[in-house]
Amino acid sequence: QVQLVESGGGSVQSGGSLRLSCAASVNTADGYCMGWFRQAPGKEREGVATIDSDGSTSVKARFTISQDNAKNSLYLEMNSLKSEDTAMYYCAAVTDAHCGGAYYLGRPYDFTYWGQGTQVTVSS
Repeated sequence: QVQLVESGGGSVQSGGSLRLSCAASVNTADGYCMGWFRQAPGKEREGVATIDSDGSTSVKARFTISQDNAKNSLYLEMNSLKSEDTAMYYCAAVTDAHCGGAYYLGRPYDFTYWGQGTQVTVSS
């Protein structure tokens, strides 16, 4: 069982930046594909970034995903934020060392473990 806890969300003005963190109960680089997802009210959950166990990443423009093996943590750096980035952001994991390739941003049904989410609100 993998436990994930997100933090770092909040309110920011358009054009600003935020860094989200996800504390994991396992070493996320040890055989897991990790992902960040978001869900806006009335919309489907969508993937925004993934990272393989070997550190290979796929990200939406303006986003950077990274992990700190020593801290069992996953991060999402978001820059030049826009109002359409407003959503609940989730950290997720699946027991698979490799995600879906260079352009794979994550599909919710591919992931097994989920955090509770952290809210990001971008005001114009």
